[in-house]
Amino acid sequence: LPYVPHVPPMALLGKVTATTFALEKPLCVFEGHADASDAVWLAVAFANASATFRNPRSRADVPPYKQLPTARSYMTLETAAAAYSCSAPSPPVLRVGADTACRDQGRQDPCNGPLPSPGPYRVKFLLMGCGGPKAETRWSEPILLRRAVPPSTIDPAPARRGSDVVVIASVLASLGAVLATAVLGALG
Repeated sequence: LPYVPHVPPMALLGKVTATTFALEKPLCVFEGHADASDAVWLAVAFANASATFRNPRSRADVPPYKQLPTARSYMTLETAAAAYSCSAPSPPVLRVGADTACRDQGRQDPCNGPLPSPGPYRVKFLLMGCGGPKAETRWSEPILLRRAVPPSTIDPAPARRGSDVVVIASVLASLGAVLATAVLGALG
């Protein structure tokens, strides 16, 4: 399919973080290709591994999240195809890497765990039926996550104030004291 997944262009808190990113949902993309029993998956791969990614033949062959460091790709966010229909009422974005419990789970279920490095990553949506893959989108452009600032580069001391700021603050404090004294004198 000609659709290319992408990070939403609108302003969005946490659109790209150190371990997650948001994607626009592929609404209306699978119309005419999907049956009621089909599912849409998201394939996530390191950008340099997307060319070697092979679509699984069945749900049992879906590469799990825990193999990302070695396999360089995994699949997640299994969703009924109906959730991506033109009439589906839902939030307009998906969050990739949002399930922090994945790291500690020993299960084989598809997991949407935090991404382990800044990437870059590429993603595509894959429509799968009982007999295997039925349709797929193109790969996204590379998505680079934010990098955390090393704590050693943060200056723990507050910035020093210039003498101008100190003089202005002193004058304002003095004027406030004079005004308060004048008000109390007028009332008393």
